Amino acid sequence: MGLDDKINNKAEEVKGKVKKGVGKATGDEELEAEGRVDQAKSNVKQAGEKIKDAFKS
Repeated sequence: MGLDDKINNKAEEVKGKVKKGVGKATGDEELEAEGRVDQAKSNVKQAGEKIKDAFKS
């Protein structure tokens, strides 16, 4: 996995955590759900990159 990909995926994960936290704190269920979606997308991307790396080795 390239360093840029790792940084972008981690940034998306953090963004999701922030959205989720703000949504939870303010009672905004839609924002909280968006945060969960962002986190899930990031995790899927990270898993895909790890699989690619495994086949490169």
